[in-house]
Amino acid sequence: MSASYPLPRRVNSGGSQLTPLRVPPERQGFIKHPTARWLTHDLLFHYQRCSRRAFLDLYGTSTQPDPPSDYLEKLKQDSTHHRQGMLQRYQPRHRPLYPARDWQAGRQATQALMAQGVDHITQGVLTAPATAGIALVSRPDLLIKQPGKSFWGDWYYVPMDIKLGKKPKLDYQVVAAFHAYLLSHTQGMWPEESWLALREGRLYSVDLVRQIPKMQEVLADCLQDLQAETAPSVFISHSRCDLCHWFSHCYDQAKTTQHLSLLPGVTPARYSQLQGLQLTTVEALAQANPRRLAPLPGFGETVAEKLIHQAQAILHNRAIARTDEDNRFPLVPGQLPSAAVELYFDIEAAPDQDLIYLHGVLVVNHEAGSEEFHALLAETPEEEYEAWQGFLALVQRYPEAPIYHFCPYEAQTARKLARLYGTADAVVEPLLARFVDMHWCITESVTLPIESYALKHIARWIGFDWRDSGANGAQSICWYNDWLTTCDRTYLEAILRYNEDDCRATYWIKRWLVEFAQPFWAPKP
Repeated sequence: MSASYPLPRRVNSGGSQLTPLRVPPERQGFIKHPTARWLTHDLLFHYQRCSRRAFLDLYGTSTQPDPPSDYLEKLKQDSTHHRQGMLQRYQPRHRPLYPARDWQAGRQATQALMAQGVDHITQGVLTAPATAGIALVSRPDLLIKQPGKSFWGDWYYVPMDIKLGKKPKLDYQVVAAFHAYLLSHTQGMWPEESWLALREGRLYSVDLVRQIPKMQEVLADCLQDLQAETAPSVFISHSRCDLCHWFSHCYDQAKTTQHLSLLPGVTPARYSQLQGLQLTTVEALAQANPRRLAPLPGFGETVAEKLIHQAQAILHNRAIARTDEDNRFPLVPGQLPSAAVELYFDIEAAPDQDLIYLHGVLVVNHEAGSEEFHALLAETPEEEYEAWQGFLALVQRYPEAPIYHFCPYEAQTARKLARLYGTADAVVEPLLARFVDMHWCITESVTLPIESYALKHIARWIGFDWRDSGANGAQSICWYNDWLTTCDRTYLEAILRYNEDDCRATYWIKRWLVEFAQPFWAPKP
């Protein structure tokens, strides 16, 4: 790809035949508003994931947002590095000069560059009029000159957003369509495409004909929610909320009201169904009949029973066995094997480098009464193979020992490394047959009074805690990156401490579950 023609060539020239986009009539009322708040492309992006975050970002709240975690800062740095690398392909580049966050001045400076016909504009400002005190603004990473007709003459511009993601996610595409919409206001015609530059330099052309209607729907909903007097209702989803700077604010509110979103298995769709049945408290759900919930979309008998048991466990703060109608425990002793020697296994990885750098193994020798932690560590990415071989050598010293881990990741990664490094099936298959997933064992057999079936939530309820209270998988990624950057062994020591605690937590969970199951396994008189 040359700097002169950084985008795939088009046979035709000129803009798209899309008609100008307008917010539906009932939500129009575009006016010039001297104190308009700005609906940015970032706000629209976050709205797609959480309408409440968009509202709080725009209007704020009495509480301060959380400071960014080390992991979030690393993601920002990685994104900036990727963006800078991509922009180097487009020369020469021009950037509009204007006072920070003065979007009107930014728009004027951007239009001046467009009128000059410069080839590439970085961080150009595109705006559209306000509606009920809210104006629209976007800053695509790049505006690229193309031949065609516009306000400016025989050229027009297409937008490009540079994203760290590997795939053209829908929320990326909606924002790309938003850029195109505001650009159509600025240059008097639709751009022919809107581009995403993804990880590894892949370019993706967004289908505007398909995505503009979706963007229109999202934008209209966003404008409506932002004009409300209060923020959208809280809903905690750890997979989406954990990195949000409003997490503490929302979590405190959810905790105070015992919001059902704190129960594992309560998704937004299921919560809507429960609201329809007036089952909006833990107590009400705990008393519900599974037969009433089972027919609902997204439920079924198993989900209905699990949610009701979850509410009962929370309400009474106790573990509930998931026995069948004959009071039989879901697990048999062979599924939780006890042996003279047991291995507890946890992996640490650097996903951005596609690297498995640590195999941590806690060897519990019941006969000797000993517990010994082994760290098979790749101090550099080039040592991944040696760490893998070290792990294989260790576990082969105990060929009869079950290997306990938490979640499928360890087994999946072992198979992946075996393929990568040509480990014989005769070695790998017997090894994987020894793996026991404690997450599966717990979730299949017992309901706990916890908010999540992640390792830390389960282990802490049992009574185990980590030596470094702030340690987690995301933090370990940052620590390893810091180690590679600084060669300060303090970071490696923190990783090993965290990994060992993960292994020990898995041991605690196994020991607790075996003890919990004993009354069900005991011979009947």
